[in-house]
Amino acid sequence: MSFVTEDAVDLSISAASPGDYLALMKPRVMSLVVFTAFTGVLVAPKPVDPVIGFASLLAIAAGAGAAGALNMWYDSDIDAVMRRTQRRPIPSGRVPRESALSFGIVLAALSVLTLGFCANWAAAALLAFTIFFYAVVYTMWLKRSTPQNIVIGGAAGAFPPMVGYLAATGEVSAASLALFALIFLWTPPHFWALALVKTGDFARAGVPMLPNVAGPDRTRRDILLYTIVLVPVGVLPALLGFASAFYGVLAAALGAVMLLHALRVYLIRDGEAANRAAMRMFGFSIVYLFLLFAAIAVERLAAVAAPGRLWGAS
Repeated sequence: MSFVTEDAVDLSISAASPGDYLALMKPRVMSLVVFTAFTGVLVAPKPVDPVIGFASLLAIAAGAGAAGALNMWYDSDIDAVMRRTQRRPIPSGRVPRESALSFGIVLAALSVLTLGFCANWAAAALLAFTIFFYAVVYTMWLKRSTPQNIVIGGAAGAFPPMVGYLAATGEVSAASLALFALIFLWTPPHFWALALVKTGDFARAGVPMLPNVAGPDRTRRDILLYTIVLVPVGVLPALLGFASAFYGVLAAALGAVMLLHALRVYLIRDGEAANRAAMRMFGFSIVYLFLLFAAIAVERLAAVAAPGRLWGAS
């Protein structure tokens, strides 16, 4: 009997492919983390050695992947219930929970040690805290206990540009804090727009998302309020001097569109039209954040290629 059990475990482990372990790392989230961390590196006052920069970004990517794996390990019961997550590696049976846990812990340790040796230990400490915050504070505590889970937990997704800047400089600056604030304030309206449409999914899983606890009308109000605060924060990089006036105009224009979407979500409250408005805001919010960080990254790369042609160091 024990031989059959061990054989079954071996078969379950061998059924997992490299692609399954990549899926555990949440590659779409990981790519956003790397992109925003890369922008944090570029915002540094002085260019970073390319080898150190690449190694740092690789470590940050691994850290994000580790956090994703630990999140999927702990949330496998929720993932099995929700339609949008049922095909993830653990609930679908492709990766055993224990393997996901081991993978996440080892990857987390390697990512922190790599960043510490390649860049500095301040950046490594912040990366370790980010992994802990996402895997323990958000996943194990906030997500299942409060409708403000995505507000507080959103800090985990906002730390990467600070980690990148710290890796490049060993310091925290107004520039890195502004990038943190931008992602932190963007996260609630971005995710709540999706939550308005996926209320049934979250209800089945017992996750106290804001629409399930406070109702859709309160959620629409909070989406609008957060967006109103977000729009001027999006312009901060230009006001602080680490982005150009062109960026400021772009951020203001994109912010106006973001606000228009939030107003539509607030005003359209019934039927399929309300769901379409929410999903359009969700989709545009991704474009909004990507374009802002892409504009900063392109400008900083141009500044490195032609020093003195744009603006002063941050």
